[in-house]
Amino acid sequence: MTSELTPQEAAVSALRAGLPLAGDRHEGVAATANHIHSVITTLRELDFGDTPPAASYRAGGENADATV
Repeated sequence: MTSELTPQEAAVSALRAGLPLAGDRHEGVAATANHIHSVITTLRELDFGDTPPAASYRAGGENADATV
């Protein structure tokens, strides 16, 4: 497991990417990046098994008939 991104690391990374941040935004950007990282980590742990890729799904192809 990786450690959380600090506000200072967020500022340096943003600067390297050509996106200098104002000093009051470092903490918010770090918190957002850490949240995104935790969501991606959770998604990677999911087992989709035999779930087909989304490209194979055809919306509206179901029978909308209400008979039982």
